[in-house]
Amino acid sequence: MFGHLIAFKNFRPTEGLWGSEWVGFKHFYFFFLNDYWITVTWNTLYLNFLNIFFGTIFAIITAVFLNEIRFVLFKKISQSFIFLPFFLSWVVVAYMVFALLSTRDGLINNVLTQLGTDGVSWYASPQYWPAIITTIQVWKGVGAGAIIYLAAMSGISGEYYESARIDGANRLKQIWFITLPLLRPTVIMLTLLAVGGIFYGDFGLIYSIVGENALLFPTTDVIDTYVYRGLRSNFSSSAAIVLWQSCMGLICICTVNWMTRKLDKDSSLW
Repeated sequence: MFGHLIAFKNFRPTEGLWGSEWVGFKHFYFFFLNDYWITVTWNTLYLNFLNIFFGTIFAIITAVFLNEIRFVLFKKISQSFIFLPFFLSWVVVAYMVFALLSTRDGLINNVLTQLGTDGVSWYASPQYWPAIITTIQVWKGVGAGAIIYLAAMSGISGEYYESARIDGANRLKQIWFITLPLLRPTVIMLTLLAVGGIFYGDFGLIYSIVGENALLFPTTDVIDTYVYRGLRSNFSSSAAIVLWQSCMGLICICTVNWMTRKLDKDSSLW
């Protein structure tokens, strides 16, 4: 917590935390007096919303698919392949994306050319990148999310399914009326935790794949990359923006938790 004091001081490493001069809210001005903060904040929120929404949906679908596999060996192999991307570094992922999207030699453009259409200059077309980034995030994180939902499914009593089978429910109805409703507390908990970080961009992803490509900044530049470029050696201004992100995340998670308590008290965090 003492680190947050740096946001209100003109911090110099040689003078230390207590010896540095107090400057109040001066370091917040860098961010808010420039209209560009609206763009990077919107990009951060929008990309995180897409990741939370589609990541949750595909993680649940993947978990249900794995839960329905009865052949144990195939199930373990499937889990391993689905979980593998989670361990790849963003640098490796960036090279994979470039191999797919390169304007001249990319796999996707080669396929488009073979189909008789013009290739797309992906790295100069910012309108495509929210979908591209979301796809990458979902692909890399779906395995981790699926493991959590799969663990939650393992805790569902088999008596529910046995009763449903006696009543004539097929597998699809069992999933729809038993599995998914009983996953709701887990979905709500993970969503609440994700909302707490909605003001934090995925710096590793954005900086590794987009880098310093200014052509893509209108739709990919997030708070973290913007601050990194502008404040690489300014400890106080960087701390000020991080403090603002933390406060906004706290407000968001408290608001969503309050709404959850109104709808389902048992599913809220507190």
